Amino acid sequence: MNDKKDVLAAAGPNTRLTHVGNDPAEFHGFVNPPVVHASTVLFPNAATMEKRAQKYTYGTRGTPTTDALCAAIDELEGSAGTILVPSGLAAVTVPFLAFLSAGDHALIVDSVYSPTRYFCDTMLTRLGVTVEYYDPAVGAGIAALMKPNTKLVHLEAPGSNTFEMQDVRAIADAAHKGGAVVTMDNTWATPLYFRPLDHGVDISIHAATKYPSGHSDILMGTVSANAAHWNRLWEGNFALGICGCPDDAYQILRGLRTMGVRLERHQDSALRLAEWLEGRDDVAAVLHPGLPSFPGHALWKRDFKGASGIFSVVLDGGSPERFKAKAHAFLDALRIFGLGYSWGGFESLAVHVNLNDRTICKGPTAGPLVRLQIGLEDIADLRADIERGLAAARAV
Repeated sequence: MNDKKDVLAAAGPNTRLTHVGNDPAEFHGFVNPPVVHASTVLFPNAATMEKRAQKYTYGTRGTPTTDALCAAIDELEGSAGTILVPSGLAAVTVPFLAFLSAGDHALIVDSVYSPTRYFCDTMLTRLGVTVEYYDPAVGAGIAALMKPNTKLVHLEAPGSNTFEMQDVRAIADAAHKGGAVVTMDNTWATPLYFRPLDHGVDISIHAATKYPSGHSDILMGTVSANAAHWNRLWEGNFALGICGCPDDAYQILRGLRTMGVRLERHQDSALRLAEWLEGRDDVAAVLHPGLPSFPGHALWKRDFKGASGIFSVVLDGGSPERFKAKAHAFLDALRIFGLGYSWGGFESLAVHVNLNDRTICKGPTAGPLVRLQIGLEDIADLRADIERGLAAARAV
């Protein structure tokens, strides 16, 4: 199979997605790996058991099913190893716990996923870690924020809900000079459109719940490390006893096969709708890195290969006391967009965003912020639905 591996290394993204993570020859020729459920694993003799001298020793340490997904993610990420965890939030918290100790200082981007902020402000702080938030536009200037005890710098690009871009390479280089590990939540782009490890990041984090799953029915996170940090990540995860379910791993592996073609559809529809919304008088701003008018567009164009299907709009809000009413009127008028959290599935979603937890990157002041997840529906129908929402908001 080495010749096939060499061919796949130079193949296009959809070809790779079709073939990574499984070798049919290992499973009697079946295209998909079997779902192996396991807790107890038996050993042939006491000596083998004592030394754990076989590939599988207990269910928490992996099964052929979970290993197949990890191998696929490693191929996509260019990583030395990947762990599976039960959710996207766990994909953030596990490496934080693996690399931070009491007395350490962590730098977290202020546009971070809000549950990550909650974890930092509660559990990390309680464990004796000092957390400081930084401006996503800091770039190499993050060197001035580094302290002798700064052990971790966390990025998220684009940022949650407001989509600020970051100069990943500049931040990673500065962080490494200060002796910190660099982690990044790359859920928005997936490894198809951005590979963090190629830009200096040590730990790449994904909510596989989103685009890898693609069907809004699985919760899972993946954490992939470079060679220098893989052992510590694995040991930390093993100590915490966290693992991914084989049934869910099978479904994520299945979802990967179509992720490329789905992302192309998400990207095209989202960009077309973002461009249309940008020209409307009842929209104060459109926050999408793929738009030339967006402040972080140059960084996105330099580093990323594409855009996914989620962005935000700032409605023309009038006076601040009307913001919430306008946002609710917009949402309640929608018939195709569902009102729900998460994203990356086949269906379009909308949510009114609250940015009150920000300390540096304050929310827009021109009107309420509504995040749109653009699904796989026909764009004409989505546009008509958004028009319904905009008309309702104007009437408030």
